[in-house]
Amino acid sequence: MLGFLAQGLFFARFFIQWIVSERKGESTVPLAFWIFSVLGGTLLLVYAVHQQDSVFILGQAGGLVIYFRNLMLIYKKK
Repeated sequence: MLGFLAQGLFFARFFIQWIVSERKGESTVPLAFWIFSVLGGTLLLVYAVHQQDSVFILGQAGGLVIYFRNLMLIYKKK
């Protein structure tokens, strides 16, 4: 169940980005995209650790660094 929840959150970020971009009529990456990236990525990392999959762990951990950095840049600008 954790894996499905995590993957659902991770997928939702693309859906959110698509809806926001369609409404604006241009490609946009909303704050919610990065929040869902962190939520989904964290849960996927937990799942990867549970599965003891080192490739999956490395991939998710690396992505989390980027997601958190983007959030830091967004909040720094505000």
